Amino acid sequence: MASNQNSNRLQFGLSIPQGWRGGDLPLENENDPVRQHEFSKTIATLADSLGFDSIYAYDHFIPHHGGDMDKNILECITLLTATAAITKRIRIGQVVICNSYRHPSLLAKMLSTLDIISNGRMELGMGAGWYEQEYTAYGYVFPSNAARIKQLDESLSIIKTMWTEPYANFQGQHYTIKKAICNPKPIQKPCPTIMVGGSGEKYLLKVVAKHADRYNLFFGSPKEMKRKISILKDYCNSTDRKNQDDIQYSVVLPCIVRETDEEVNQVLMQHKRKDKTMKQYKEYLVNGIAIGTPERILKGINEYVEMGVTHFILHFIGIDQGSLRIFDSKIINQI
Repeated sequence: MASNQNSNRLQFGLSIPQGWRGGDLPLENENDPVRQHEFSKTIATLADSLGFDSIYAYDHFIPHHGGDMDKNILECITLLTATAAITKRIRIGQVVICNSYRHPSLLAKMLSTLDIISNGRMELGMGAGWYEQEYTAYGYVFPSNAARIKQLDESLSIIKTMWTEPYANFQGQHYTIKKAICNPKPIQKPCPTIMVGGSGEKYLLKVVAKHADRYNLFFGSPKEMKRKISILKDYCNSTDRKNQDDIQYSVVLPCIVRETDEEVNQVLMQHKRKDKTMKQYKEYLVNGIAIGTPERILKGINEYVEMGVTHFILHFIGIDQGSLRIFDSKIINQI
């Protein structure tokens, strides 16, 4: 398994603006895609200059909040490729690529190219897919949960083979390739970090145990994360993967960081989803574990650190340059 980062220290990443993304763009620009991309570039280059380790984009074609279906959302890999060209240090990843949307042989080629463009900074974040309405809208078949996860398993085998072998061959239930060539191969050897994301326990975590360098849980509470880690360790024990310590643990957390509680509450009120009460909205935001002043957020982060989580991907709500600077100076630099 690849491991391209020092797992002994905490890593902090953020998901960059993609136009619509649950309330993270300046409201006056929410319908202007050119300004939205300019805003995304501003955030990405600032994160690159601060202490953040990585930036990520979501792999969705349409928003998944009912009232926002007609909002803009920039495509994941295209956006990340443009971002790689304007950043120098920060790593580039996805939260997470939907396996169903691109054939694994094509995806291996695309991401190998992204690793070249970024000079060895690309990570692969991948999941089985879940958004049935999006599948239907774009003309994709939506298989059962078990079938989608089996497809993910086969895809990861294909991608790793294409990244490491001169000619890749694979015969599976869902995918077949014959003497597929992926040149140029990724800069990172033996291959870039592979992060598998999802919440499924019966099948998905078995794929993590088999393929992943890192497991990611989206908006997962400490209690949920602890359960996933326990189950994943059991799967590792029942497979050939005996060294559990080489799997890193990651969580995506909604984050609002401001200097005062009053400022935090203002952001909450401004971005509260229309389909939720304030109580429901806070519950959706993982009960506010990363919402508040830096001191409060540090306390929440430590709950995850105590169970072995080393990677944090912040989904900033009300994101601006000031909030990134606060998080960098009063959280990242204090740990």
